[in-house]
Amino acid sequence: MDPLRAKNQLRSLPGVDELARSIALPLPHGLVVAEARAVLEECRERIRRGETLAEEPREALERRLRGLLAPSLRRVINATGVILHTNLGRAPLPAFPPPQGYSNLEYDLDTGRRGRRDVHAAPLLERLLGAPGIVVNNNAAAVFLALHELAAGGEVIVSRGELIEIGDGFRIPEIMQRSGARLVEVGTTNRTRIEDYRHAITSETRLLLRVHPSNFVIHGFAGRPSIEELCALGRERGIPVYEDLGSGCLADLSPYGVHEPLPQASLRAGASLVSFSGDKLLGGPQAGILAGRPEIVQRLRRNPMFRALRVDKLVYSALETTLRLTLLERWDEIPVLRMVRLSPEEIAARARQMAGEINGAGLGVHADVIRGESLLGGGSTPGQSLPTYLLAIAPQASALERSLRAGEPPVIARIDEDRLLVDLRTVDPADDAALLQAVLRACGSLSPSAR
Repeated sequence: MDPLRAKNQLRSLPGVDELARSIALPLPHGLVVAEARAVLEECRERIRRGETLAEEPREALERRLRGLLAPSLRRVINATGVILHTNLGRAPLPAFPPPQGYSNLEYDLDTGRRGRRDVHAAPLLERLLGAPGIVVNNNAAAVFLALHELAAGGEVIVSRGELIEIGDGFRIPEIMQRSGARLVEVGTTNRTRIEDYRHAITSETRLLLRVHPSNFVIHGFAGRPSIEELCALGRERGIPVYEDLGSGCLADLSPYGVHEPLPQASLRAGASLVSFSGDKLLGGPQAGILAGRPEIVQRLRRNPMFRALRVDKLVYSALETTLRLTLLERWDEIPVLRMVRLSPEEIAARARQMAGEINGAGLGVHADVIRGESLLGGGSTPGQSLPTYLLAIAPQASALERSLRAGEPPVIARIDEDRLLVDLRTVDPADDAALLQAVLRACGSLSPSAR
């Protein structure tokens, strides 16, 4: 940009007070002034770099301030077909009563004395799992707490094929190192035998660890000991067996094509301790759940890190609701389980009705219903998918996707071969009407030339 022109542009910018007075929003004056100052500094930097201002200072300031008035965390409609979508909060929560005002979080209403917050989930966990349990803020915290209490300063034996990395760089070997436990790898990447564990045991061995590889599958010449074999070895040598199961599936979903190990089965097989996530196939809030032998769970509860990793009243309220619905087998009230149990035919009927509405609107787009696959996602059931039917809309898929994402509520879909794909498996039927209106608006927003 010409230096003289840049100088003139800088001079034409309003003053801070003038810009602040131009905004008529119910906000504290000091906040408006501070944001006005920040907007003007951004404008000056752009001008100095020779860039064109994308919007006038007043428009930029009003946009920033309106952003402060609206919540950042918003409800979206997930039309991707990925049930446990990590970027969309994993498991959609069942309806639960968030505690308003004060609550009996750590107060025993029967005795009138101080209580423990884990009583809101512990009785339900014990009924479901047949063993006592505690709750921390996520499954990574559960793994850390277990290793820190049971194996700090000692050795933990684990198969090389189970030294996994999950999302956001969480690696089992690194969490073991931070816990103070020493890692002893046995076997190979694809095959580990029970004798590999047996030969690695020393006087320093504190724990036999088994990790469910919840986000990958090894096919071909592969194998590892069963949980029963590992527990038999643990009993023989007097060493606890801890299994991290990751996805936390408490209901048998095999009739619906989902094959995941159940924590209660591992405990019945003799595992001393298991851990799993609350916000995967359990269908609840983010949490890490540990359950097992009473004396081990009591040790974990007494560990000073348990307090640092504990969860708050909102998580307990959502988790208690999820566990109660599971115990009562009210599957359709847990969104994740309702989605898994949906038949392709049910999804197809909804998709065909929606396609008819879109094609009949005369908006210059065409919607087809095609076969597809839904995914569990969220580090669960790798290699497994659920048959579904997709709503495929063309043309201008990219423009439609952007428009849907910018709407209210935002709709998140996916694109394949220049078709916008909508999978109704992950859309609550109560949102079908809102989704249809969002799609119609997005289609109507396309310019005639774009169609």
